[in-house]
Amino acid sequence: MTHLWVRAEQRDHETRVGITPEGVYRLQDAGLKVTVEQSPTRVIPDADYAATGCTMAPAYTWPDAPEEAIIFGLKELPEDGTPLPHLHIMFGHAFKGQPAGLRLLQRFREGGGTLLDLEYLTDDTGRRLAAFGYWAGYAGAAVALKCWVAQQHGRLAGPVSAYESSTHLLQDLQSDLVATGAHRPDALIVGALGRVGHGVADLCTAMGVATTRWDLAETESGGPFPQVLAHELFFNCVLARPGTPVFVPAGARTASRRLSVIGDIACDPDSDFSPIKVYDRTTTWSAPALRVHDDPVLDVTAIDNLPSMLPLESSEDYAGQLLPVLLGLPNDPEEVWARATATFDAHLERL
Repeated sequence: MTHLWVRAEQRDHETRVGITPEGVYRLQDAGLKVTVEQSPTRVIPDADYAATGCTMAPAYTWPDAPEEAIIFGLKELPEDGTPLPHLHIMFGHAFKGQPAGLRLLQRFREGGGTLLDLEYLTDDTGRRLAAFGYWAGYAGAAVALKCWVAQQHGRLAGPVSAYESSTHLLQDLQSDLVATGAHRPDALIVGALGRVGHGVADLCTAMGVATTRWDLAETESGGPFPQVLAHELFFNCVLARPGTPVFVPAGARTASRRLSVIGDIACDPDSDFSPIKVYDRTTTWSAPALRVHDDPVLDVTAIDNLPSMLPLESSEDYAGQLLPVLLGLPNDPEEVWARATATFDAHLERL
């Protein structure tokens, strides 16, 4: 019997979950065994999972789960260097040469386990089957606007926090913008046709921010792209991969520009393929803006768990997309998990 063990997240500000109680019901009806760890922070209460009849386990006990259990979570594991013997499903961020990712792969090699990365669950055309992208774009656009508002008051953006709903976020952001006066910035969105880009565009529209929307057709030349510097806000919604053009070169710091805030929603600063060359580390909820130049001012915001700002909506959306894929775990009729396993094996061989 396939055994899915849903672990409690251990990262700060991470309250999302990849499966709802309704999903747990569906998996059990399909013949899977489900264990859910108790969580002090998860946006959906433990009691809702317990009501499904699944097994409940203490938080953070996944290292002691039965060897055959599949450990399912969203964000990264604690970096304690221990070998990993289980099969894990999560966002590993391990296949693009990131230093932390290479350390994670080494732990899997030492433990004999397997990483099935949620980012690499695709159909036979390469299209991702489940993604948080829309809510990453939506929340990322909001944070970038908060950075811009702070600039209008001569300061760096302060801490951000989670919202009960997108309605609450919009009300808060509208209040911030009204305090700056009638002016609204303009924005260029690269990757506008994807999930992330749609989220950015919807938030900008709701806030009265005029947008220029680019996708493959506008970027296939490979650059340079002076239009990026001609907008007050720039949103990168394109994942770093071989062949990704550079949208913001290092020289943009001192170049003549209107650009004052970069929202790097894709957020791969430590990848060799990052298209944003003016910064080298992610930002955080407590310090969402990184100032990379003072005069003229240029701030970068690059938070790597943006959907957690809207944890309930993003969890329900993502879990709905992922559930059909999880239901395929026992027999994998579409070979989704086989492709993910092959991806892991190929990268492990390159260590």
